[in-house]
Amino acid sequence: MSIPCVAIFDIGKTNKKLLLFDQDYQIVYQKQTPFEEIPDDDGFHGDDLQLLSNWLIDSLAEVLNEGRFDVRALNFSAYGASFVHINADGKPITPLYNYLKTFPLELQQRFNDHYGPGLEWSARTASPVLGMLNSGMQLYWLKYEKSELYWQIEHSLHLPQYASYLFTKRPVSEITSVGCHTGLWDFTQRKYHRWVFEEGFHSLGQMVLPSFVTSPAVEKDDMQVGVGIHDSSAALVPYLRAFGQEPFLLISTGTWCITMNPFSDEPLTISELRQDCLSYLTFRGDPVKASRLFAGNEHERAVKHLADYFQTDLSQYQRVSYDEAILLSLRSRFTQASSDSVRLGSLEDSTFSERNLNEFSSYEEAYHQLIMDLMAQQIASVKLAKGNTAIRRIFVDGGFSRNEIYLNLLAQAFPECEVLASEIAQASALGAALVIEDAWNKEKPFDGSLFTLKKTVCTEL
Repeated sequence: MSIPCVAIFDIGKTNKKLLLFDQDYQIVYQKQTPFEEIPDDDGFHGDDLQLLSNWLIDSLAEVLNEGRFDVRALNFSAYGASFVHINADGKPITPLYNYLKTFPLELQQRFNDHYGPGLEWSARTASPVLGMLNSGMQLYWLKYEKSELYWQIEHSLHLPQYASYLFTKRPVSEITSVGCHTGLWDFTQRKYHRWVFEEGFHSLGQMVLPSFVTSPAVEKDDMQVGVGIHDSSAALVPYLRAFGQEPFLLISTGTWCITMNPFSDEPLTISELRQDCLSYLTFRGDPVKASRLFAGNEHERAVKHLADYFQTDLSQYQRVSYDEAILLSLRSRFTQASSDSVRLGSLEDSTFSERNLNEFSSYEEAYHQLIMDLMAQQIASVKLAKGNTAIRRIFVDGGFSRNEIYLNLLAQAFPECEVLASEIAQASALGAALVIEDAWNKEKPFDGSLFTLKKTVCTEL
């Protein structure tokens, strides 16, 4: 007998995965595929959209043809700030532009001259000024820099919604994708910002839907397909379902380390926006105060540098245990970054990038210093997201949830809070499954029992 389940594509910048969850939300199938980036029409590297599209279609077909699984529903969790622009025939007409691509300064100035100071726009859209990381500015860039392509666009779909479109042929927008630092959504008015209408962005005319909407697949009408969800908003869903009775923070760690506070009703200040604070939207359309660091990316670059310098393998950091003696030695020998004075902002590295590796006697010493420098930024980022909310619990999921040094330093910084490392598997994919639960699993609603939480006991140094 085939296993009733939901299929979830979890599309990250680094990893692309297909996962199947059974009705107890256990992972019964997992496939992960690495992708090489390719140059776009300007020579800047980004994801290969054709390869990704084929992989999505072929991977699901492979599972369906096996016959072991009764795939009742399909959904998508994917990174944000990325549009797929399709023409009237439903074909992509641009590459999948990388959100790290440089935005032209003169075009930013043109925007500011017309729509006023950037931070005023930021406050209304809860989006720091981030260039291509504001996906709305990608449309603005296309309109004025690549107009021959722009006027061929029928629909601009964020990546999760494009993935859904491949299986439904239904072009839609979705609330968490529209609300993730796009610069498009007016958080006060709960609709597109006026500049969207003034620019006449015709390709955004499709309906903005909540995350729980589904429709039948074109080629399998007994399989419901979700509209997709932004990965950071998806990662929050299991925590809201299991622990939403009292305020908490979630630090979702991956390429970005994003601290999310779904219990704050404080509007973002100009100072917070300058420090890469922003608001996301939950699957229900409620604002989530958040602060971001590019810490996972810096960690990845730094451990490559450490491995090269100390002549060891890339995974060496996974074998480094928390050592109080090393911390005390480093604090006595080197000036340490303070959370009160660190620089926070888009893609801002920690002070570790300025340190000389010759000064460290071992890989272990250097790695402890890396995490200490990252933690100075992390503490400042947590304080921004926390604001005045009375928080008693901080959950950490993702890569750093398995990092003893990171967890101990975080617990020392917030002794009034429980710091809990979450061992829940694939939180973003699970969130994408949960938002469409009614479409495939009314018999066994999620109860939070999947969470394995490990408390970090604070040690004063």
